[in-house]
Amino acid sequence: MPLTLPTLEALVTTAQKQAYVDVPTKVVGAANGFGYAYRDVGSGTVPLVLLQHFRGNLDNWDPALIDALASHRRVITFDNAGVGGTNGTTPNTVEQMAADAISFLGAMELDRVDILGFSIGSFVAQEIALSRPALVRGLVLASSAPKGAAGMHGWAPWVIDAVGKPEPDPVGYLKVFFANSASSQQAGQQAAQRIFGRTSNLDQPTTWQTRQAQYDAVCAWGIPNHSLLQRLSAIRQPVFCRQRR
Repeated sequence: MPLTLPTLEALVTTAQKQAYVDVPTKVVGAANGFGYAYRDVGSGTVPLVLLQHFRGNLDNWDPALIDALASHRRVITFDNAGVGGTNGTTPNTVEQMAADAISFLGAMELDRVDILGFSIGSFVAQEIALSRPALVRGLVLASSAPKGAAGMHGWAPWVIDAVGKPEPDPVGYLKVFFANSASSQQAGQQAAQRIFGRTSNLDQPTTWQTRQAQYDAVCAWGIPNHSLLQRLSAIRQPVFCRQRR
């Protein structure tokens, strides 16, 4: 019998009282000297920690998605080192981003988590699972690819033109994250309205330094190297993966 998943709308109707747009941003100090900006919503024993896409901050998560997830469990979003409201400098390697994320989880006193990584966040999620396997119970990798995979070096010019400009905009968001079909574009426009229409409790915008460092990390991750694909055999946790299109 095929697995039937509830729709996003159905989940949102059972969402908890406090919506993501109303959750205050907090800061936790970590042993590496950074003060991490984060939001914490929902409840549960093993939290779901979200790792954001290229240039994204706390506000770039679709609040409807967060509310849907938080209706069933504890969900934590955060800015990694140098991103948005977190101080420091954004590193230019996925490996250091993973180390910084682990420092955040330590500051939150979390010893077991599920991770949802989106785009570059999915690269970081893989590194966390490889370097600290006991910390990760399960992974969801969205718009993902393994290190060294063929066809991953850099991005197509139209992608970097859409999301690599000094000022990110909803049009670029729609081009990159949604398919070129009427239904997908309609869903994308609704998501963009929720994300870019936010006017209060705003996170700090990501900087040009973050953009440059993250793109350097993406390019290094995508240098073709077939032998690096063997690393994936060391990930023993359950993984749900949607590959990068």
